[in-house]
Amino acid sequence: MFVPSQYISDILNRGAMVRYYTKEDGRLKELETPEVSCWINISPPYSHEELEKIANEFDFPLDFLTDSLDIDERSRYEREEDIRLIVVNTPVLNEIEEINSAIYVTVPIGIILTLDCIITITAYQNPVLERFLEDKVKNFDPSNESQFVLQIFEQNVFRFLNCLKKLNRKRNLIEQELYDSSRNKELKQLLGIEKSLVYFVNSLSANELLKMKMKRTDFLNIGHNEDQKDLFEDIIIDNSQALEMANVYTNILNGTMDAYGSIISNNLNITIRRLTLITIILMVPTLVASFYGMNIEMPFQQHDYAFVYISVISVALSLAVVLYFQRKRLF
Repeated sequence: MFVPSQYISDILNRGAMVRYYTKEDGRLKELETPEVSCWINISPPYSHEELEKIANEFDFPLDFLTDSLDIDERSRYEREEDIRLIVVNTPVLNEIEEINSAIYVTVPIGIILTLDCIITITAYQNPVLERFLEDKVKNFDPSNESQFVLQIFEQNVFRFLNCLKKLNRKRNLIEQELYDSSRNKELKQLLGIEKSLVYFVNSLSANELLKMKMKRTDFLNIGHNEDQKDLFEDIIIDNSQALEMANVYTNILNGTMDAYGSIISNNLNITIRRLTLITIILMVPTLVASFYGMNIEMPFQQHDYAFVYISVISVALSLAVVLYFQRKRLF
């Protein structure tokens, strides 16, 4: 799998954080060295040498680790003899703080199932894995690898649902602000939400396809465990719900953007029309004054109240034009 060389060189030239965990007396305990049935979590920053060392130590291809660092990697699974790789996409806050940038982006989590332990790796500090590191997931046990993978899937779906609800609340707030004034700032924020939803739809679709394939091939070897099979079914249903929500929010946002585009265009047309009508009305007294500026004989010009008469005629003609426009409902 191709990985962007600049991106990989940036994250591999830094020291890695490789930590080992196990469950003891119901509590997550960090180990000094790896042991059987432990959880190895590799978090940024990374060094190429340390990743090579881990790959050699547990006898799996280095690509299993580097592929999981590619931010464009799609959700998939792969088997290399007795070693299994699962790549699943998860949402994280975008580190770019430009007003029209996506609020959330999706990045892969690599899950490597070896004969002795389970390894996770991701290119960013990941909220899904942090819940396990903080021991906030009920009945979490690294020694039960299939249950652990299902719990990662479950927490990942919950993360998607939570982010979708936040995006929808933010969209509603921006719409309320747009009711009062149509500014570029709010429209750019809506564009950022739209970008996030595009990432979500693509990642949720890929995640759903991954889970369906894993279920069909029994990749986690849970065919004999009814509880885990039921949990996997629930996760797939929740993922479908999140995907449907993302599609609905995307359609609503597209409709909102189109509606506001039409409103802005309509308001501009109304403003231009009003300015044109005002210009026409102001042309009437200008035309009358232009006639009386000629060096020819004109009515009333010798009268003592000529200026008053001419002003009254100009105002009367202007009012007549205004009344005509009102009858035509142009004002």
